Amino acid sequence: MKLTALCLAAAVALACAGHAHAQSADGHTDWPGKGQLFIGTCYQPVDRSPEQIRTDIALMKAAGFSVVRMGDLSWDYFEPADGVFTFKAFDAVMDQMQAAGIKVILDIPGLPAPLWLHQKYPGVDIVAQNGTTLYPATRYMDDISDPDYRRLARRLGDALTRHYAHHPALLAIGYDNEIGASFMSYSEPTRRRFIRWLKDRYGGLAALNKAWATQRWSRRISDWDQVRLPYVDGPGPNERNLDLRRFWSDVTIGVLQDLEAVRKKNVPGKPAISNLYDVHANKGFDYLATHRQYVSYGAFGYYHTEAIPGAFETLLMKGALSTPVWFNEFQTGGFASHGVKGRSRMWAYFGLLNGGQAALAWTFNTHLGGEEQAFWGLLDHDGTPSWRLAEWGTMAAEFRKIEGLGFPRQPNPGIAMSYSFESRAASAPKIAGNAVKRYYTTLYIDQKHNAFGPLYQDNLDVAVINIGHEDLSRYKLLVIAGEYLMDQAATDAVRRYVRNGGTVIMTAFSDKVNETAQWYDTPLPGRLADVFGLKTKEFYQRDEPLAGMINGAEFKTTINFYEVLEPSTAKVVARFSNVDGSPPVVTVNSFGKGRAIYVATPAQPSIMRPLYRSLYAELGIVPGPETPDGVFARVVDGRVLYVNTTTEAKDIPIAAQGTGVLSGASWKGNLHLAPYGVDLVQPAGNP
Repeated sequence: MKLTALCLAAAVALACAGHAHAQSADGHTDWPGKGQLFIGTCYQPVDRSPEQIRTDIALMKAAGFSVVRMGDLSWDYFEPADGVFTFKAFDAVMDQMQAAGIKVILDIPGLPAPLWLHQKYPGVDIVAQNGTTLYPATRYMDDISDPDYRRLARRLGDALTRHYAHHPALLAIGYDNEIGASFMSYSEPTRRRFIRWLKDRYGGLAALNKAWATQRWSRRISDWDQVRLPYVDGPGPNERNLDLRRFWSDVTIGVLQDLEAVRKKNVPGKPAISNLYDVHANKGFDYLATHRQYVSYGAFGYYHTEAIPGAFETLLMKGALSTPVWFNEFQTGGFASHGVKGRSRMWAYFGLLNGGQAALAWTFNTHLGGEEQAFWGLLDHDGTPSWRLAEWGTMAAEFRKIEGLGFPRQPNPGIAMSYSFESRAASAPKIAGNAVKRYYTTLYIDQKHNAFGPLYQDNLDVAVINIGHEDLSRYKLLVIAGEYLMDQAATDAVRRYVRNGGTVIMTAFSDKVNETAQWYDTPLPGRLADVFGLKTKEFYQRDEPLAGMINGAEFKTTINFYEVLEPSTAKVVARFSNVDGSPPVVTVNSFGKGRAIYVATPAQPSIMRPLYRSLYAELGIVPGPETPDGVFARVVDGRVLYVNTTTEAKDIPIAAQGTGVLSGASWKGNLHLAPYGVDLVQPAGNP
């Protein structure tokens, strides 16, 4: 797959054309700050004296920082008592940031709620599953479904945005840091809110009983007052646990919509760039189905140490938005360590590969107390600048150097991968019933990474989307990996996509349960059996690897589950070689103008890689520059950005002579990258 000079030129042309005309499903072809890159930090002035603040801002300016994120986690800094707002101290910080040429993302700090709020409005207290009221001992222990909480969070947001609406340092607004990490509560008022939510969803008890399969084990509900909040950690049937997750997801989205309405009213010209945490195990929320309602840019905290999970989550936060991704928190040091030199710089460039625009260090000054006192920032505990600040200064200078060279990069993916909050929740070990846990033997997110990894290592752009909420016609290939629950909107979208000429790959475990997390009483896969032209009737777990050959490449599995495929109209294109009867491992079915490919195993690289590569040429998918494992590359306006995410030096064959924009080195035939090394290679003759 090594690119010749001609192939490289073609890839560059395709990438440039895609960049020039990229348009996402949200209809935007431009974004605020296009052509700019940002390096900065998260800063908590509540921790610092006025003298320290002046020194800190001088250090930020000297380092070349262009943006800070402030306000998060500090509700009582702005509102020390109910309805008593004080902005004087923060005004001074904002003014100093403006004087230093540093823009500000102002976070509305709706989480955690201050102690005065808990004292005056005890409905915000978290109640445990056993009925015990819990003291807010750690952040996010707030019942965000409580109406007093929501009212006061809106009031705080309104006061902040009105006060700073016209401040020249204001760049953007953020909402409720890591809102998906807040806790579930089991209070009586919350139970009543859950019942109202169920009534809105199901209408009557007959529909609820059917959805929850209450005929089983004498659990039929004859009065709404018999409904209790399901136990998040079990026991309890999967159907009602799924609705518990949906309820809290809707609550979370409602809070974000509240604050978005405040922003639109008071600062409509400033974007929403919030540090969201939709995948948190506490609750999470259905981000990809709703994100256009409350975000301008996908943004989150980047703390990954492996490339494939990091890229996948970045693209999940981007969704199909045309705007870049912001890393509102970005690991500088480590948990109880000073970090690794060069690692932050490498991950920042890795972020640029995936459409990133900004990296904000967490955090500027290392905390002396609180929950993260052993998490190192850019200043050490004694306030002295560390090597980390110097590294981030280097990043700021380099970002300024390249921001006119096609960055921030706008990916234009021809491949989409499905992701579903509901499917992940329905199959999660924490909430799934014992039978489901024993059946769904590979974690949902692991299957996504396994399906995504081979495409990403081939240096292809991939969109991560909720397939029931996006226009699939934009994509040449759709990958559905382990999508246990697929609702009507998702299956209808797949059917329409294939009928109109699309190619879809779906793996084992997919489309097994309906919207209520109950198994279909029709041939599997659920609503899509005819699209794939087969049934998946039996399934088995072996003690030894499965083997076979796909497209001339031998494979051996590490996940030894397989389904027995019974093709009707589908054709077998690959079989297992060490299973009695050599059952199919891959089938393909013509449906309408398109085709539907089914894989009998959970997604794993040894199978997905040769399958993908057998389709590239026919689908017009051109892999990016060839790189060794752990090194990734993208063409950006005629130059190629290479990022070595490994701790080993790597040599990468390149097709033509070039100059490193970052390194200043001349490369011919071979590019050498040190551990965590990066370079932007400009081909000879390309200005």
